[in-house]
Amino acid sequence: MAGEKQTKEAASLLDNQVGLHDAVLLDPITEETFVENLRVRFNADKIYTYIGNVVVSVNPYRKLDIYGETVLSSYYHREDFEVEPHVYAIADGAFRSLRGWGRDQCIIISGESGAGKTEASKQVMHYVCQVSPHSNILHTVKTQLLESNPVLEAFGNAKTNRNDNSSRFGKYMDMKFNLQGEPLGGVITTYLLEKSRVVEIAPGEETYHVFYQLFFPSSSSKSTLTPSQKHLIAMDR
Repeated sequence: MAGEKQTKEAASLLDNQVGLHDAVLLDPITEETFVENLRVRFNADKIYTYIGNVVVSVNPYRKLDIYGETVLSSYYHREDFEVEPHVYAIADGAFRSLRGWGRDQCIIISGESGAGKTEASKQVMHYVCQVSPHSNILHTVKTQLLESNPVLEAFGNAKTNRNDNSSRFGKYMDMKFNLQGEPLGGVITTYLLEKSRVVEIAPGEETYHVFYQLFFPSSSSKSTLTPSQKHLIAMDR
């Protein structure tokens, strides 16, 4: 019965898909047909598209109802062909391989500034933490892993002309699990920090968030700072 249900759901996905959910199915496969397929799916709020076992995402620069616990649970222990392309599907495949085969897994997230790499890494970490076994001790570990992101972003993210929260450094997140798939801890290694941004900023851009938070902690947002306050930060660095 379970197999029959999955087959029907997979058939329904193929019947109702917008464009092609996997670019491998394009005919012919050219740059023009690939970009057009992304455009068609993007206009229907389908920001994720597969290329085999790789998922391509197009940043919508607005909030979409494609995350959260309900959506997350729909990707748990599901095959790629059963559900819409999503970063959750990539995270689920890696986590299942980790538990099932006992092998280290690596997810590479790449793209230009503003592509959504930071958000994608958050969603991967959130998914793994949510579907892994729960206990009070493990909850503490998961919380520490998830809440480390704002600290990293404060010291390593800044506003650019293309992105208000651009990561100006590389990041390698190493999460440790036991044989039962329970997270034991993690190490986040940073590299290639754009140090020049501390002393020199391009027109229209800003330095790292932490400077604004330290100089004007009472401001609820950098947008509330006056031009003279921002100039003061630039001078005092």
